[in-house]
Amino acid sequence: MTTEPRSIAQLSVLLQSGALDPVALAQETLAAIRSHPDAAIFTFLLEERANAEAEAARRRLREGRSRGALDGVPVAWKDLFDIAGLPTTAGSRVLKDAAPAGRDAAVVQALAGAGMVSVGRVNMSEFAFSGLGINPHYGTPRNPASPAGEHRIPGGSSSGSGVAVAAGLVPVSIGTDTGGSVRIPAAFNGIVGYKATRGRYAMDGVFPLAKSLDSLGPLCRTVQDAILIDAAMRGLPAAGPIPRRNVADLSFVIPETVFFDGAEPEVVAAFEAGVTQLSRAGARIRREAFPEFSAIFDLMAKHGALVTAEAFVLHRARIKGAAAAEMDPRVVKRTLLGEKITVADYLETLEAREKLTAAFEARLGPKDLLLSPTLPHVAPAIQPLLDDEDLFFQTNGKTLRNTLVGNFLDWCGVSLPCGTGAGGMPVGLLVSAPRNGDDRLLAAAAAVEGALG
Repeated sequence: MTTEPRSIAQLSVLLQSGALDPVALAQETLAAIRSHPDAAIFTFLLEERANAEAEAARRRLREGRSRGALDGVPVAWKDLFDIAGLPTTAGSRVLKDAAPAGRDAAVVQALAGAGMVSVGRVNMSEFAFSGLGINPHYGTPRNPASPAGEHRIPGGSSSGSGVAVAAGLVPVSIGTDTGGSVRIPAAFNGIVGYKATRGRYAMDGVFPLAKSLDSLGPLCRTVQDAILIDAAMRGLPAAGPIPRRNVADLSFVIPETVFFDGAEPEVVAAFEAGVTQLSRAGARIRREAFPEFSAIFDLMAKHGALVTAEAFVLHRARIKGAAAAEMDPRVVKRTLLGEKITVADYLETLEAREKLTAAFEARLGPKDLLLSPTLPHVAPAIQPLLDDEDLFFQTNGKTLRNTLVGNFLDWCGVSLPCGTGAGGMPVGLLVSAPRNGDDRLLAAAAAVEGALG
């Protein structure tokens, strides 16, 4: 956009008051995307659809028939949500000639029903199978926080979503999160990312990675925005004001297991500064070891990862056939690891997952939330990762490490900006809650956001 980045709430006030016209906003948004120097952020512009939806929003607002706070607000979609009339390519050349979707994905329909204006599809890691956001087919979006002359990674797999919001092109983009793919780009790009509990939203029309882990969520500028989008994605009436939580009423546990291993000192310092602010505001904070977290990685070492097993089954025909030559070889290599995972391995992992989830939830107090660094490091430069495959896989594993714990244990989580680390790059603070604690999580995240300033 041509002005400073604006939140959904800011745009809504202007749209509802008549100070901003939905058609003008849509055209401004599309023009800003077309003129942006980074052509790798968006993979497809929905110009005809955007203009039609903006025209409809204009009529409703002029006639006093507003559908609520989201009416006329632009939204972008990760390239694995079905959009009627277009093939869903999931960041891959393999699917570029696939049959067009017959209808929108359920959540695309839901946000259209709330009056939102879909302006385009954004880039992603191929088949959502990397936390780094590198895509050799459609380019890799540059992290807008990169120092001058550098190309830092955007984080993945919702890479374009994170960059589109951070660059101010759209106020919100909808992503998916199987091992951290909403929270990682949110943290790397210095914005808000909300991963909902798996199953909170309808998954019809969403290209999967691993159905036992896949979840959805918005990347946006504020927690208030995430709350507005959450209600609309569930088909609920427009969300009201946040049920304000006082930070002094909140209880947090900082995990001493896994999350800080090998973390950059600057990341730890930024996180601890945030913890100090919350403590001064009256939050109750304690630190505790969680053996369940280490057990997850022991389980993966023994039986393989759930995501790898399920991705292999999903893509087996592709990576065993001619299509493999058109795919990112790093995606092929990682997916092929699933061939070694037996049915017994998979079932034993699922059984252990249930036990570990129950053990973790029993360890928490009824009001406890998890507080941790979203990631152990800031966004690294892209070129060394392209030059060294071993470094690519090592960095990918470390990038996914903290967030995948939440997917395995079915958490919901919100990553919030929390200062900067090495090179002035953004650091994320992650607030997490056990499964189905989304409403409590969002209210708490709003209070944390306020305390962090």
